[in-house]
Amino acid sequence: MEHTDHATGKGEQHQPIRIYIYVWVLLFVLSALSYLLDYFEVHPDWLRRFLITAFALIKSALIVAYFMHMRFERIGLVLAILLPPLLLMALVAIILPEGTYVSGVREFFFGR
Repeated sequence: MEHTDHATGKGEQHQPIRIYIYVWVLLFVLSALSYLLDYFEVHPDWLRRFLITAFALIKSALIVAYFMHMRFERIGLVLAILLPPLLLMALVAIILPEGTYVSGVREFFFGR
């Protein structure tokens, strides 16, 4: 559905209110699941951390897509905004084993 502003002549995208309510409910459910995973101390720990992180990424994608209206933007703008954080996450994932190794060596030699 497209709405044209008569003063500027620019078209704007508008979603029905039920879409925003649906997304809000989905965000609430994902937040509740994240809280419950931590509250009930789901084991193993890596699974709990992975699920909480996955829920957080899904929530951020929903917020960017619907509430920041990136769903309606051109692919170039979407890539310009989303690609740097994705690359940063990839770099952190590459460097994380190095930090774990250094922490283990410190603990081994210095007992901390």
